[in-house]
Amino acid sequence: MKKALLYSLLLVSFIACKTKNVTTGVTADHAMVVSARVEASEIGLDILKKGGNAFDAMIATKFALAVAYPVAGNIGGGGFMVYRLNDGTTGSLDFREKAPLAASKQMYLDSLGNVIEGKSTTGASAVGIPGSVAGMFAAHKKFGSLPMETLIQPAIDLAKKGVVVTQKQANSLNYFRKKIVEVSGDTILFAKQFNANDTIKYQALAKTLEHIRDQGAAGFYQGEVAQKIVDFIQLNGGIISLEDLKQYQAIWRDPVEFQYHNLKIIAMGPPSSGGITLAQIMEMVEPYSIGNYTHNAIEHIQLMTEAERRAYADRAYFLGDPDFVNVPQKELLDQAYLNKRMESFSFDRASSSADVGHGAIKVLEHDQTTHYSIVDAMGNAIAVTTTINGAFGSKLYSEELGFFFNNEMDDFSVKPGTPNMFGLTGGQANSIVAEKRMLSSMTPTIVEKDGALSMTLGTPGGSTIITSVAQTLLNVYDFGMGMQQAVDAPRFHHQWLPDEILMEPEGFDTITIETLKGKGYKIQQGRSRIIGKVDGIYILPDGRLEGGADHRGDDTAVGF
Repeated sequence: MKKALLYSLLLVSFIACKTKNVTTGVTADHAMVVSARVEASEIGLDILKKGGNAFDAMIATKFALAVAYPVAGNIGGGGFMVYRLNDGTTGSLDFREKAPLAASKQMYLDSLGNVIEGKSTTGASAVGIPGSVAGMFAAHKKFGSLPMETLIQPAIDLAKKGVVVTQKQANSLNYFRKKIVEVSGDTILFAKQFNANDTIKYQALAKTLEHIRDQGAAGFYQGEVAQKIVDFIQLNGGIISLEDLKQYQAIWRDPVEFQYHNLKIIAMGPPSSGGITLAQIMEMVEPYSIGNYTHNAIEHIQLMTEAERRAYADRAYFLGDPDFVNVPQKELLDQAYLNKRMESFSFDRASSSADVGHGAIKVLEHDQTTHYSIVDAMGNAIAVTTTINGAFGSKLYSEELGFFFNNEMDDFSVKPGTPNMFGLTGGQANSIVAEKRMLSSMTPTIVEKDGALSMTLGTPGGSTIITSVAQTLLNVYDFGMGMQQAVDAPRFHHQWLPDEILMEPEGFDTITIETLKGKGYKIQQGRSRIIGKVDGIYILPDGRLEGGADHRGDDTAVGF
């Protein structure tokens, strides 16, 4: 037994040592953009080189991702932005989708009260009111410095020129092609099979973007494009109306801010669950000095798993759209409350999710999202996570308008207590109400260290977003990794229900896994399972920027 334990420690230490110093990210002296596609990153950087600020680059990158990364980049979805200005001012923008005016609590249930399979995940019935375009114009109105036309035109040019398909993109397109065809028909652009190095031109999307360029947000939410959206959605069985589009507004909100050792962490607040759940996880592990354990070894995995278990139980019960429900943020982040939540934790055995449940407080996401991070030469930083929810959203594609629509309605608790497409179980706080924003796991995050900008990061990954951000933060600040190394490190995930630890296929040795099983943990480790695609920028001690572009995708960091 002692020999086995010694071997385990040596093997884990060897893996940890091999993980360290393996890769160094792209570095730059002045400014940087990290996103899911090189085309989008380069367009954002070009805006910075022209004298634009981080918000200008954010807008240009967002529209470019709508062209180059249709699996998640979008104008038919929504998202969140967290920002920090160079004077230390912080804030956030909520451009999350909303439930249509005609939405109702039982809209996805049959006469017996059972969930109708597929109705909230595919097709027009799954579509929430898109917020992406409104979000970009709201950001520009408050912080933009270059004309909006200058920021949208590169995406239009890219759509007309075409985007070269990568191998990973070809795999994704072909994997989901059958489902897309089932929903949208076999005559659309995405009905054909694509190979690596093919070029896809998006002429219809270019025309839609030209309407937005020339008419502003009204070019999407009113007039010709809006009418086409409504006609298309309703023809296919959806309920979005012209009034829904006309009424949509992005909302400026206060971010969640909390201390972790000497760090100030700024993340998105409700209706994203990201900031509160991230804060709970980080504050529950803080007393344990997690950096003293071996990275991704038994104690590290146990501690993170048990904190995640408890935080996700609270997420399911307490969190929702703050415009509709009372979110007890102060109580959930109270250190005494979090300490009490961890009283039942023991390194000797696994807790049971059936026993943990939500905490005692009195109260009167699929994984195809995309994230990008930007720091400009003036020291402004943004973190943006945007999504259409599942891969290619609802699979509903408008050939005339050139984009996919989201399936965000599934992020509501379609039937409280029933898991959504990510396995997340929700409660009454996230039930469907007209004009309500559905709960999200998106966690765009910015970090200050000793009062100065230190990092901006985020990730796609549905329910795994929060835990991926938490582990990346700990990789840098507790385990001493660089940005690229922290992003590339193997990840694991627990979300209360189902009661199991998801692990990526590489980076966890057999003895560690078997030891965890012996303590009562259930392990799921699929061969092709990836957890998140983190993109981040870390400010090095000498002031240079290091980009972390996740190797799990085609993500790219560029800077100058």
